[in-house]
Amino acid sequence: MNLVTAAQMKIAEDTANERGLSYDAMMENAGRQVAEAIAEQFGTAGKRVTVLVGPGNNGGDGLVTARYLTDLGASVSVYVWKRKNLDADPNWERLSAYRLPVVFWQEDTDAEQLKSFVENSAIVVDALLGTGVSRPISGDLADLLRVVRQGIERRRTADAPALIDPIDPPKSDEIGPVIVAVDTPSGLHTDSGTLDPLTLPADLTVTFAAPKRGQVLFPGAAFVGQLLIADIEIAADDFPPDLPQLITAEDAAALLPVRPIWGHKGSFGKVMVVSGSINYVGAPALTASAAYRVGAGLVTVATPKDAQAMVSAHCIEATFIPLETAGGGIGAFATAAVLEKLPGYSVALVGPGLGQTPAASQFLQQLLYNFPAEKPLVLDADALNLLAELPDWWELLPPQAVLTPHPGEMSRLSGLPIAEIEAQRLEIVPEMAQKWNTVVVYKGAFSVIAYPQGEVAVLPFANPALATAGSGDVLAGSIAGMLAQHVPPFDAAVVGAYLHGLAGEIARDQLWEAGVIAGDLLPLLPRAIKELQGV
Repeated sequence: MNLVTAAQMKIAEDTANERGLSYDAMMENAGRQVAEAIAEQFGTAGKRVTVLVGPGNNGGDGLVTARYLTDLGASVSVYVWKRKNLDADPNWERLSAYRLPVVFWQEDTDAEQLKSFVENSAIVVDALLGTGVSRPISGDLADLLRVVRQGIERRRTADAPALIDPIDPPKSDEIGPVIVAVDTPSGLHTDSGTLDPLTLPADLTVTFAAPKRGQVLFPGAAFVGQLLIADIEIAADDFPPDLPQLITAEDAAALLPVRPIWGHKGSFGKVMVVSGSINYVGAPALTASAAYRVGAGLVTVATPKDAQAMVSAHCIEATFIPLETAGGGIGAFATAAVLEKLPGYSVALVGPGLGQTPAASQFLQQLLYNFPAEKPLVLDADALNLLAELPDWWELLPPQAVLTPHPGEMSRLSGLPIAEIEAQRLEIVPEMAQKWNTVVVYKGAFSVIAYPQGEVAVLPFANPALATAGSGDVLAGSIAGMLAQHVPPFDAAVVGAYLHGLAGEIARDQLWEAGVIAGDLLPLLPRAIKELQGV
C-alpha cells in the first residue's frame, strides 16, 4: 500500500479526476467512509456527535460525514470555522436540508456553544485542517482548539472511574468523547510527522486512499490512534510510481514460502547461527529457535565452547559447532571452523551475543574477507557494532547481506545522530541501503526496510510489548529462517519482520504491553504464519 506525501496524494487526486472520478465524488466517498467507520467502531444510534468543519476539502469531507452520520441515527451538531462561499457549496446545500444545529465560530460569544457541544458529545469529528496544515496554528483556530482540548480533558477527568479494570477497560466514549480525525489530525504535518502544540490527538483516524508519511513518523504517529485507510475509488495507477509501501497482511502473506507436503528438513533450508559468549547465552538460543519457528529445516549454532552447554539447554533442537574461546567469547581464529562448515548451509546469521572484544572483531573481519559471495548473510547486534569500528566496512560485505540495526546501531554505522535518522528515516535508510549495497532493516516502531535498488517498505506495527531484551534476536532469526527457505533477501526481511511484528501483536493481546519477554514470541511465530495464511 502506497505511503504518500501531501503532494503525492494531490497528484493521485488530480489523476483520478482526469480519468473521470470527480472531486465531488471523492468527497462523497470520503465522508461516507468516515461515517461508516464511526458506526462500526463506536456505534451511532442515539449518539451525540459534533462535527468540527474547517475550510477546504477537509471541511467538505466533514459536511458529508455529518449527513451520513445523521442517516445512521446519530444526533449531529455542526460547528463551522472559517468556511466561506457557502451559497456555492453543494455539500453545504445538501446538508442544509437536514436542518441540523449549526453554529459558526465568529458568532459564538466566548465559545459557549462549542463548549456545550464538546461536553455533551460522545464523538467529536475533526474536519478542520486534515492534510492542510503548513504553518503553526494561531489566531482563531488556536483559540478554538484550546476550547475543544479543554472540554475533552474535563469530560475525561470527570467521567473516568476511580479504578480502571485492565482486563475490561471502559470504551473511550464512556470516559469522555472520542476524537475521530478526518484524513489526519489537525495540526499533524502530513509529510514530517511533526506536531503543532495544539494538535487534537485522535482515537481513530480515517485517512483516504493511502496512509500519509506523517502518520507513521513520530511524534505524529502517537496522535493518530487507530488508523483506517478508506477506499474512495482512487486507483493504484493514479499514484506516482516507486513510492514507499506500508506492508499489509496481504502483502506479507504473498511472500510466505510454499511448504509442499513431500518436503523434508533439507527442503526448508539450513541456518548457521554464529552467536553467543559466556555472558550472552540467551541470544543464540532465541535466534536459533526463531529460525526454526518460521520454518527452517535445520539450525546449527556455532558458539564458543564455554557457552555451548548453556545455550543447548535452552535450544535442544539445534545442532552445534563448538568454536575456539577467548575469555569466554569467540576466539580470533575460530573463522576456519565456521568457513569449513558453511558450504552445507543455506544462510548464515552472525552477531547476537558475540561481544565486542578485539578477538571478536578479528574473527568477524576474517569471516567477511572469506565469506562466499553467493551465500545470504544476516548481520545483527554485536556484528554491527564491530563493523562500525572499521573504515569503509561496507566494502567487506557480500551482495546478499541483510543488516538489522536499531537506532543506536544505525547511528554508529552511518555516523549520523539518532535524532536526524529518526526524523528522516524514510530518506536516510534507503540512502544507506544504496550506499552499503545491502538490505537494511531499521528496527523500531514502524520499522523501515530498504533495498539497494530503491524499494522501501514500512511495517505497520508500533508495539511497546516488543521493547524487550532479546526481541531483536527473534527478529534476526525470523529473517534468517525465511532466507533459508529461499525467499529473496528483501522479501525475506519484509516477511520475517512482519511475522515478528504480528507475533508481538498477538502477545500484547494475550498478555499486555508490559511483561512480554522475547521467549514469549517464539511459539507465536507459527500462529502468525497461520493467521497470514488465512488472509
